[in-house]
Amino acid sequence: MASPSADAFRFAHEHRQDVAWLSQNTNHLVPPGPIERALERAIRERRYEGYPLATGDPALLDLVARDFAAIGERPFLTGGGTEALYMTTRALLGPGDEVVASDPSYLIIHRFVELAGARTRNLDIYAPPYRLAPDRIAEAIGPRTKMLLLIDPLNPLGSGYPREEVRAIAELAHDHHLYLLNDVTYRDFSEGHALAAEFAPEETVTIWSVSKNCGLAGMRIGGFFARGELARSIARFNTNDLGVNVLAQAAARAAMETKSAWIGDVVRQTRANGARIREVVAGVPGTSLPVYPSRANMMVIDVRETGLTPEAVQSEMLYQHRVFVRAGNYLSAQYGDRFVRVSFSNSPADIERFARAFPAAIAALRARAPAARAT
Repeated sequence: MASPSADAFRFAHEHRQDVAWLSQNTNHLVPPGPIERALERAIRERRYEGYPLATGDPALLDLVARDFAAIGERPFLTGGGTEALYMTTRALLGPGDEVVASDPSYLIIHRFVELAGARTRNLDIYAPPYRLAPDRIAEAIGPRTKMLLLIDPLNPLGSGYPREEVRAIAELAHDHHLYLLNDVTYRDFSEGHALAAEFAPEETVTIWSVSKNCGLAGMRIGGFFARGELARSIARFNTNDLGVNVLAQAAARAAMETKSAWIGDVVRQTRANGARIREVVAGVPGTSLPVYPSRANMMVIDVRETGLTPEAVQSEMLYQHRVFVRAGNYLSAQYGDRFVRVSFSNSPADIERFARAFPAAIAALRARAPAARAT
C-alpha cells in the first residue's frame, strides 16, 4: 500500500496543471525562453541519438567553474546534486565512521551515510540560531568522526551561515583531518554566501546543482568540486561513465549563460513572496516561522500550537485547495511532527493561492480537530 506521502505526490503530479507547487523548493521564476530554445535546438539536431561527451560539455564546465571561481577547480558533472552526495558518502565513509550533522536536515544525505555503514551524530538545531554552531561541532567531534556535514543554506529551515562561521567550521575540519561535505544547492538565494572550500580546500567536497537556482530540477544535473586525490576517490563511484543527459546539459548551459541577467529578479521576487507568507502566518493563531527571513527559497511553518499534525495540514492544503506544502516528517526525526515546509520561488499568483488556502485549511482542520489529530 502506498504511503500518504506517495499518494500526495501521485495526486499532485496527476493534477500538476492545477496545483501550486510549494512542496519541493523548486524554482518557477526563471525566464523559460533561453532554456526552451536550447532544448528545441538540441532536439532538432537529434542530439539525443548519441552519447554526450563523457566528461561533460566543456562550455558548461567553464560556466560552472566561473560561477564557483573562489574554489579554483574544475567541476565534475553528475545526474543531479543527489547523485553527487551519494557518490561522496559512498567513497569517503565506511562502517563505524561518524558524520556530525544536524536535525532538522536534508535527511536523504543521512540515509546515504547509513548506506555506507556509517552513522550521523545529529545535533539539535530547532532553536536559535537554527544552525550548527562551531563550538557545538567541536564538542561533538570524537574518535570515529570522519566528516562534517555543512548544508548552507539549510534545507528545510532556510537558515544560513555567516562567513566567519563557515571559516570556523572549515578550520575544524582542517585541524581534525576531517572531510567537510558542503552542500550549497541554495547559495544563489543567500546574500554574502561563503564557500567552505575557500578555507579548507583540501578537505572540502562542494556539492552544487542547477535544480533550484536555475529552475531545472526535472533535468537532474549537478555535480561536485574537490581537489586532487579526493576528487578521484569520489569519481571512482560514478555510474554515468557515458555522460550526463545531453538535453539536461543543453538546458543547464543556457541557464548558466543567462543567469546574471535574471537571477537578481528571481531572488527579489522570492524574498517578496517570503514576506507575503510571513504576513499570512502572522494572522493564523498557533502558527509561526522559526526562521525569518530565509536565506534560501524555503522555510518551515511551525504548527504545533494549533494541535494539528503537519500531515493533516499537507493533506487539507493539497486535496481541498490544490496547494502543495510538505509535512516535516522526512526532514526531521525529532521535530517533523511540528512543522510544514513551504517553498516560494513561485509566481505571486501561487503565493496568493497559499495566502487564501492556509488560513482556511487551519480553520477547517480545527473545526474537526479530533479527526485531524487522528490523521
